[in-house]
Amino acid sequence: YQRRVHGKVVLDMAQRGIREYDAKRLLARFLPEYLNEFSYNGDLALVGPETDLEELVSTHPWLKTARLVVKPDQLFGKRGKHGLVLLDADWDRAKKFLQENMGAQVAVGGITGRLSHFLIEPFIPHEEEFYVAISSDNDGDNIFFSMQGGVFVEENWDKVIRFHVDVLDGMDSIDIKSRLPEDLGEKSSAIENFVKALWRFYAETGFSYLEINPFTFHNGSIVPLDMVAKLDDAEEYWQRKRWSGLAFPEPFGRSLSKEEQFIKDLDSKTGASLKLTILNPEGRIWTMVAGGGASVIYADTICDLGFAKEMANYGEYSGDPNTEETYYYTRTILDLMTRRIDPSGKMLLIGGAIANFTDVAKTFKGLVMALEEYQQKLQDAGVKIYVRRGGPNYEPVSYTHLRAHETREDLVCRLLLEKKK
Repeated sequence: YQRRVHGKVVLDMAQRGIREYDAKRLLARFLPEYLNEFSYNGDLALVGPETDLEELVSTHPWLKTARLVVKPDQLFGKRGKHGLVLLDADWDRAKKFLQENMGAQVAVGGITGRLSHFLIEPFIPHEEEFYVAISSDNDGDNIFFSMQGGVFVEENWDKVIRFHVDVLDGMDSIDIKSRLPEDLGEKSSAIENFVKALWRFYAETGFSYLEINPFTFHNGSIVPLDMVAKLDDAEEYWQRKRWSGLAFPEPFGRSLSKEEQFIKDLDSKTGASLKLTILNPEGRIWTMVAGGGASVIYADTICDLGFAKEMANYGEYSGDPNTEETYYYTRTILDLMTRRIDPSGKMLLIGGAIANFTDVAKTFKGLVMALEEYQQKLQDAGVKIYVRRGGPNYEPVSYTHLRAHETREDLVCRLLLEKKK
């Protein structure tokens, strides 16, 4: 599935935004593997609500000697346009800025939230601002470059150059230098090498979107000034070493409910994957889907059939959770969906692919324990339960309305929801 953002085609995969702090740390650590002359050292400090500023200075002594930039680091852009960036400041001004703005409520792009995390880095005097971004589509990756970077790059999108990296041909078939503006002069070779190295870094670190706007030259070397990055969730296993220690914060303006936080805490203590996002607590269609890919299929099909407003939650349980973990996950969903009674009744879709290694009998034992506990509440709420699942130790179960483990997942949704229409 694709969407267009500022003229760029972006593939809607499972994307997880990361802080600018983490994106620049990854860049400083791994880009030199592809570009020897990249000398950005990644002097960065992240400040949260619990940060001890005196201890921070002892860890990062450059905070007291360098001129500084301070800005929110919470997955939203246009911080300068909203007056939320402090430039060319000393440590005393930086501390005052943090004290005045930590916890402040602001509105950005129609979304209201509180400022809770700030990035501090050295201020880089500069005159030139360049733009580079990389996104993915069905045929490969797209690289975008402009000499007119900064806050007005969108207004000057007609000046952006696009390079397409074919999924089979790779970077070697692309002549970047010949298409770069002649006005770059002696910087042309440096930018060509930087763009090529940046794409390799993007491809081999599991990114789904990467933007540096702007970057500049300082003492002859390229320095990233502002950075936006999203990672491809499907790469988590393969990138476990590079992604070690990364945080995946919630989007700006969104705070976790008690139930979402409970599942997040449960997920942090297990080798399995347990995810839950409440979309509409009054929705009539609830899902409990095994597997990230399956959860996308179910969600897409529900929306395609016109039930997007009725979709109550999105999430997954996968990676062979044990009986207890499945019980707690199921109980949380059942508790949420039975709190309000809808005259039209509700539906619970318990689905997933045919498992390769997840012990279906073990997970279903926990699921059945929760169903039995909530039996009366489920009946009172008029909940109908449908199951599509198979795998190791699978046996047909009597409490399902549909035994469809051999039916394609999207067709299961269509059969059930079209019947409900």
